[in-house]
Amino acid sequence: MSNEQATIESLTELVSQMSARIDTLEKKFNHYHPYDEAPEEVVLAISAACAAYLGKRAVVKKVRVRRGSTWAAQARSDIHHSHAAFGTR
Repeated sequence: MSNEQATIESLTELVSQMSARIDTLEKKFNHYHPYDEAPEEVVLAISAACAAYLGKRAVVKKVRVRRGSTWAAQARSDIHHSHAAFGTR
């Protein structure tokens, strides 16, 4: 029984150490990549692209950060479906 107890205590200590490391990494990640905020460089790049496209200075009023690949998946689907695979001859 004492061997099992030692193993359980060892595993408990390892889990607590890993939890502390995960908390530290999450804090660092959130510092550099806030969940709801777009980096200033990204907003400036969007503003410059809009200005170049419109030919005049544009004001970017809102930028939403989207997490996920829905937009990319839809774009790939559109490309795949744009080429007629059947009945072209």
